[in-house]
Amino acid sequence: MKVLFVGLGSIGRRHLKNLFTQAEKRGLSVQADALRHGGGGPLPGDIKRLVHSEYTDAADLGWYDAVFITNPTQLHFEAIAALSEKTGAFFIEKPIFESGAHTLEEAGLKGKKAYIAAPMRFCKTYMELKKRLPGWRCCSARVLCSSYLPQWRPGVDYRTVYSAKKELGGGVTIDLIHEWDYLTDLFGFPLECRNFKGRYSQLEIDSDDLSVYIARYPDMLAEVHLDYIGRGYRRSIELLTDVGNVTADFGEGKLTLPDGETVDCAEELNERYLREMAYFLDYLAGAQTESVNSPEKALRTLKLTLGEAEK
Repeated sequence: MKVLFVGLGSIGRRHLKNLFTQAEKRGLSVQADALRHGGGGPLPGDIKRLVHSEYTDAADLGWYDAVFITNPTQLHFEAIAALSEKTGAFFIEKPIFESGAHTLEEAGLKGKKAYIAAPMRFCKTYMELKKRLPGWRCCSARVLCSSYLPQWRPGVDYRTVYSAKKELGGGVTIDLIHEWDYLTDLFGFPLECRNFKGRYSQLEIDSDDLSVYIARYPDMLAEVHLDYIGRGYRRSIELLTDVGNVTADFGEGKLTLPDGETVDCAEELNERYLREMAYFLDYLAGAQTESVNSPEKALRTLKLTLGEAEK
């Protein structure tokens, strides 16, 4: 299998390593090339040994079984459009684009296999919650993702990362799009949604650090709170159901059921990414054309997140 990586920052390197891990389990040979435009410096040794060839010009590239778009969000559209004639399948890091103004036709994604990264779908706690959800009638959902941006990457100046820069596609509203992705996976899209967002802390960033939503479903209200401000990592969903409260604590890896019973789902963070890569390889090899997070679904989620959803 011949693949291309566009962007080899922290998330691209994770996906690259996991690709080789899962391919080895299947006895699958992989040639991974990289398209790099400079500015990132030399690759570290453990990554460089996995990369067959590095290119700086898309014109020099041949055909690939899959292309991984793992560069900054604001470069996604340009990269996808430039490479759409060089592959039949894409793995695209979230969010799909930085703006809902782009179309799938313009990007060259129509008729292609494509999966937009949604690792929360492969989190053990989430998978356990989704399995049990049909047994409950929910009337309220409270979603929280709160963490302190300067502590995200130890040893890295938070002011230099894309999350801090609006022009790079940073800001909690789309940086933490995972919450809306899994909420729509669980309950579908809301009938209407309102959002307030902005920069309210003293962090030295120009992107939004707080974003709060309230959404109306036919039989339920949902609240979504996203921030870069909270000390200590908290990521959870609380459901108020007809038989009691349900809490999925993704940070602790614990699901609390209406009767108070707890289900231990703790695991290493990378396990969800390994499951995600296994899914992608299955998707590539299978006959199904639409992935569990298709470009159509991902673009609709992005528009909802940005307040551009259809009225």
